[in-house]
Amino acid sequence: MAESHNTAVCTLDHAIPRIAAFDIHEWIHQVLRIPEQTVRMIQIDRIKRKVYIKLIDKECVLALIRATNGQAEYKHHTGEISLVSIAVTGIGTKRVRVANLPPEVQNEALRAVLASYGTVRNI
Repeated sequence: MAESHNTAVCTLDHAIPRIAAFDIHEWIHQVLRIPEQTVRMIQIDRIKRKVYIKLIDKECVLALIRATNGQAEYKHHTGEISLVSIAVTGIGTKRVRVANLPPEVQNEALRAVLASYGTVRNI
């Protein structure tokens, strides 16, 4: 199982135009003011309009949330300003869909396999 540790997620508004990767990096540096040495990885999910920022430890993530109060602004080249929500990843329930599963597979067998990834609430 893979878990997101020490990672913040920035959620962009779906109504705004897509932002180039370079502009996102500049925004992280100039607006969020995250020191470069504390960033381990940045991942951009263009479909979900999310930017994942993995930092060196949990305290850096919490400091980012405290400093921004969970929200920041992104100023577009057009001058338009969009709000970006910032949160810690890994919180909440995940829905998993299993495709092309033969009907012979019993719910109990599926539950046993999925239980290694977390609590199975419903099948």
